[in-house]
Amino acid sequence: MLETIASGYGLIEGPRVDADGNLFFSDVTNGGVYRRSPDGEIGTVVPKRRGVGGIALHADGGLVVSGKNICHVKDGTSRILFQRDDIPGFNDIFTDHAGRVYAGALRSDPFKLTSQVPGELWRIEAEGKATEVYGNIGITNGIGASPDGRLLYHADSAVKQVVVHDISPDGTATNRRVFATLDEVPDGLAVDESGRVWVAVYGGGCATCFAPDGTVDHRVEVPAKAVTSLCFGGQDRRDLYIVTADNTEDPDRKGTIFHTRVDVPGVAVPLAMV
Repeated sequence: MLETIASGYGLIEGPRVDADGNLFFSDVTNGGVYRRSPDGEIGTVVPKRRGVGGIALHADGGLVVSGKNICHVKDGTSRILFQRDDIPGFNDIFTDHAGRVYAGALRSDPFKLTSQVPGELWRIEAEGKATEVYGNIGITNGIGASPDGRLLYHADSAVKQVVVHDISPDGTATNRRVFATLDEVPDGLAVDESGRVWVAVYGGGCATCFAPDGTVDHRVEVPAKAVTSLCFGGQDRRDLYIVTADNTEDPDRKGTIFHTRVDVPGVAVPLAMV
């Protein structure tokens, strides 16, 4: 059963929960990164910043956020980790066990599904040091790793697919193949400890849980058309947070954060260390 825990936003993205149960999220269209504390109080962490499609927690405190660049924001100060003049922006980000940040590059407007210029996945190893992992991702979206860290999943919204690569300890990706093909647009994703891949389905009104072999395990219906992302949280990582850009139950609620409980914990997402 879904419960509404926050609403009234534009396009919510990048949900991430810290060890204290604080839920961080962004509003892509209206700007800002916010923190919802366990008691329900919501405060602004990064004011005004638009286009934040991904958030990671940093080992030294603060957040790594995407947008026109990838930056570490701590105590109101921003440190740019990666930026290129030929890349208009970045969407989802993810961290590996070495604390490196993986960032999906957007080469064109993600809201226009035609005439897309494919982007790439970049691995940020230190401030100003990044390596292209692979290219040819039409519209980059959710990124996540298998429980053993050997598989890297990546949602490509342009072709309505989630692709998967074998990923080595040094961050090299090989053997691209299609993990799942959807009828609607895959957006953010997260992986649970059984190896299932949970995908927010933009335009599909649901979060779809795929078994490790890419078949549909089940769906969680969401009272929103534009389901944008999701993440796990809680002490047992069995809290599932689903975020949207609308609300079909009550349109005045606009972008909404939903919460439910699941049977299998999510994979713990490492802290960024770059």
